[in-house]
Amino acid sequence: MPSFAEAAGELAAIGRRFYARGWVMGTSGNFSAVVHRDPLRLAITASTLHKGKLTADGILEIDEAGQVMAGEGRPSAETRLHLEVVKRHGTGAVLHTHSVWSTILSDLHESEGGLAMYGYEMLKGLEGVTTHEHWEWVPIVANNQDMTRLSADVRGAFDKHPAAHAFVICRHGLYTWGRTLADAERHVEILEFLFEAIARRHALTGRN
Repeated sequence: MPSFAEAAGELAAIGRRFYARGWVMGTSGNFSAVVHRDPLRLAITASTLHKGKLTADGILEIDEAGQVMAGEGRPSAETRLHLEVVKRHGTGAVLHTHSVWSTILSDLHESEGGLAMYGYEMLKGLEGVTTHEHWEWVPIVANNQDMTRLSADVRGAFDKHPAAHAFVICRHGLYTWGRTLADAERHVEILEFLFEAIARRHALTGRN
């Protein structure tokens, strides 16, 4: 796994790339990478930073309780969700975006509890998927400013859909993860492509 310095540089570069693609406008989004397993340590973006101007100085090191061990600033309130993902899935990185397409689709599909994806070649970019004939279910979790309740809802989504590669907080944004930062970044690219394709199809076919 990367050192803290290596992870900080990579996370900052990802922030700038994602901003350029319209996935983390303003100060939205947050990213993390595991830099030590035992005890658990994460490199994570500090709160309120503009991702298009993100540098390694904007990355904090936190422990398994979300306490800052190194760096200037405070972690996002959503740090709990990063820790939930890492502890549940044993992943090496978690990335959270706020794209237009995931926001629209989560609004449209909230009542269904998730979004189904099937038949798209791009699904093969997700870890372990080898055919376009794959059903991917992306759970949609209701937004909540109470992080204790939101974390519990995320755990519930994991319990119901253990094979999911991601979840979306309704009218908020995507969370996805991977064994490495490169894997997690690939998942963002794949899922954001699929969100846009599905949302544009809805528009063309007249879905409300």
